[in-house]
Amino acid sequence: MRTGGDAMAARRLTTCLAASAALLLAALAPVATASDGDDLSARELADQARDNLLDAESVHLRLTDRSKGVEVSSTQPTSMDLALDREGNCAGEMEMGRDGGTVEIVKQGDEVWMQPDTDFWKTQVPGSQGEAVAELFENRWIHGSTDDALLKGMADTCDLRTFQKDIGAGSGTAPALAKGEKTERDGTEVFPLTGKENGTTVTMYVTADSPHRAILITQRGDGTNMSVAFKDYDKPVPTRTPPPGESVDVSRLQEELQSI
Repeated sequence: MRTGGDAMAARRLTTCLAASAALLLAALAPVATASDGDDLSARELADQARDNLLDAESVHLRLTDRSKGVEVSSTQPTSMDLALDREGNCAGEMEMGRDGGTVEIVKQGDEVWMQPDTDFWKTQVPGSQGEAVAELFENRWIHGSTDDALLKGMADTCDLRTFQKDIGAGSGTAPALAKGEKTERDGTEVFPLTGKENGTTVTMYVTADSPHRAILITQRGDGTNMSVAFKDYDKPVPTRTPPPGESVDVSRLQEELQSI
């Protein structure tokens, strides 16, 4: 089973999108006080969006990668939809390319639950054994702790601090920013801020009203088509965990994989 590799791929997706955000957010020193977005420059809006994202205790983000070549790989994640916080708690799912299935994940403290669907099992477990494992664990959660190698990799994607660190680590000269006309996305008034670097266009949509927060960042160009959407700033991650009757200890999975 390639769970560790998939977690690494998911981490790469997170890192790439954090880097995209950094094109607009990093290297912008705090210079503005909260005020109406009409009165702020592109750089001032980006600065406040950066600070609000770096200060967030929790956030719900959806990362999507539709770049060239990604969707044809069943072991490469094309999206992650996660509510996560700075304590490493999370709830959501990851979707793989080329019908590679999805896997739901819940993490509270050091405990981790993972529920792959049938397509995921068939992709990750070689040959006909994939169907057998899928049937054995159908509609059941794999439960363990972050001490287990099979679960730790997945759980590592749950830490908001890591995402914030990637964004905050940006350095160098920030690209020139263009502030577009006020528009609306998902019922929220926003200003689009656009920057370009190395042939790639990055656009960040920041709420027009204070507090100014990034709700969407897109990266387009040279075979790249990625985005990350943000919502539910500082809203607690759901604490509901799968019931014991629907969970199987990860050691059972390890036994099955060793017998393949």
